[in-house]
Amino acid sequence: MTCIKLVKICILLLFIPAFTFAQADSTITNISNQTDSLITGKALHGIASYYHDKFEGRKMANGRVFSQKKPTAACNILPLNKWVKVTCVRNNRSVIVKITDRMHPKNKRLIDLSLFAAKELKMVGHGLVKVKVEVLKNYIPPKSQ
Repeated sequence: MTCIKLVKICILLLFIPAFTFAQADSTITNISNQTDSLITGKALHGIASYYHDKFEGRKMANGRVFSQKKPTAACNILPLNKWVKVTCVRNNRSVIVKITDRMHPKNKRLIDLSLFAAKELKMVGHGLVKVKVEVLKNYIPPKSQ
């Protein structure tokens, strides 16, 4: 490979994540600040939605089958199989979910919740809500999950 091709590839790799995970809400910090917040333990803020029923029974990114009855979520920023606490800003209700899937790369939302989690947050009638997402370190889930 020529030196010019290598430089072009490096530049592309630097800018692709920022375009892929850009947030829709102007009040949300950019992706580099959100990634840094995972290291420092700060919360991520963004928009949450919930899965459509058509995804029931489909295979998720972690290899398991999706169920609306389980506390799971999809996120393009956080690593798979991490447990997170999602708090609805509107009503201050929280739920703990496991990141088990990825969203479409063009999706501008922070997190996509299962119906179980959406009901816990009382967001089903609203569709989209502002949330705070905190990564739980050393979280041990109950045996039923």
